[in-house]
Amino acid sequence: MSTPELVAAVSEAGGLGFLAAGYKTAEAMREEIRAVRTRTRAPFGVNLFVPSRDTVDLQAVLQYRKRLEAEARRLGVELGEPVADEDDWEAKLEVLLKDPVPVVSFTFGCPPPEVITELKNRGTCVVVTVTTPQEAIAASRAGADALCVQGMEAGGHRASFHNRASAEGDYGLLALLRLIREAVQLPLIAAGGIMHGRDVAAVLAAGACAAQMGTAFLRCPESGAHPAHKAALVDPRFTSTTFTRAFTGRRARGLVNRFVREYDAAALAAYPHVHHITQPLRKAAAQAGNPEGMALWAGQGYRLAREMPAAELVYQMMDEARRAMAEGAQTLQVSS
Repeated sequence: MSTPELVAAVSEAGGLGFLAAGYKTAEAMREEIRAVRTRTRAPFGVNLFVPSRDTVDLQAVLQYRKRLEAEARRLGVELGEPVADEDDWEAKLEVLLKDPVPVVSFTFGCPPPEVITELKNRGTCVVVTVTTPQEAIAASRAGADALCVQGMEAGGHRASFHNRASAEGDYGLLALLRLIREAVQLPLIAAGGIMHGRDVAAVLAAGACAAQMGTAFLRCPESGAHPAHKAALVDPRFTSTTFTRAFTGRRARGLVNRFVREYDAAALAAYPHVHHITQPLRKAAAQAGNPEGMALWAGQGYRLAREMPAAELVYQMMDEARRAMAEGAQTLQVSS
């Protein structure tokens, strides 16, 4: 979804744009960093996936692959192989150590303390994404500069340190911010369901120092989301979001479509194996412009996504947040 154009537009407008480096090679990440730098001198960040150390039931993975064979025949493609990989982890770290960027954030776990220290020694601010107070404490002890606090409202993958994390560990954003604020003394970046300036004002009041948004930018012209994905956000046929492992083997929130309805119950905690199996299916569905077979990642507030240039959206949300905070202050004065 992120593109150099989107990152630069957000940063130029006063936000902090982020490149998503997951599923890309180190060289592709390097080229996108260069592309951002040709468009802006403002600070920006890069997000990496931490390699999974969870064990996977390969027999169950193969059974799920077999279940998807009919889907592959329908689309005229071959299913991918259920392989494990580290998403070019070492090579990406090497790029970011040799040519540092202002901020690096991590998802799916906390990197080893020595990696955090190396990045900090290069002048990079290190952010770890967390979904529970326990993860926040672990990231703080590892040396993170700040935490991205992801509530259950967020679209896309859950950032849980362990793939097998279940719904029992899910927290709404405001409750999670308060719990983590009590547990650690680090700057907190709020993520999950933030679609309007009033949401920004709410998380700032709850203890965050900044707000992070993804779904809010999906309909921007600079967004790399597929046109069918953008259209689905306002399509009345898609009425809700849910968590599913059907596409990647990791819990992720997206619009409920045919693929989710047919395969979610059989899906299992096996990332990145399931991701590699379904990749040809998702690609073929996207090429056909068929949203029913695509991973339509979106947060709970997806209906509020606005179709406007990214910079304009940043300016508008800043103005909305300022007005919301002023209204709140006035209400408190009247009440007192």
